[in-house]
Amino acid sequence: MKRKLNILGINGSASRNSSNLSILNKIAELGRLEFDLKVIEALTELPHFRTEFTDNNVPDKVVDFRSQIESADGVIICTPEYIFSIPSGLKNAIEWCVSTVVFSDKPIGLITASASGKKGHKELRLIMKTVQANFTDETTLLIQGIKGKIDSRGEIVDDKTKK
Repeated sequence: MKRKLNILGINGSASRNSSNLSILNKIAELGRLEFDLKVIEALTELPHFRTEFTDNNVPDKVVDFRSQIESADGVIICTPEYIFSIPSGLKNAIEWCVSTVVFSDKPIGLITASASGKKGHKELRLIMKTVQANFTDETTLLIQGIKGKIDSRGEIVDDKTKK
């Protein structure tokens, strides 16, 4: 019997009722027979990045975050675009990992779901390339106009997005 994969989902949104969280929940539902998806929603709980604590006296929440990435078979980052960039909480979380190899060669799915998202998606790809994450065009997705594709209950109502 094939082993179920352990996938970590990272919700880049700071909003409690985010479309990005809805997407991650739908992925978890659709893939439940092949993988377990654990979603990290609370990136705001990570302390603000400080280089002097990247290797020594690393905050416990950062150690836990890095450990979850390291032990996952793969990671899916799903994020909106904020002011033509990735959200500060997501950037902060990734910065805590720069001095490590937790993302190096880790299979990654990158989803940017936003109004436009083009610049944020491009930036996310550049950042994840910098930390040596393993992704391709086939493992990245830009979903534009997301608010019209998910209803108030968090259900994806757009067929192309569901696919």
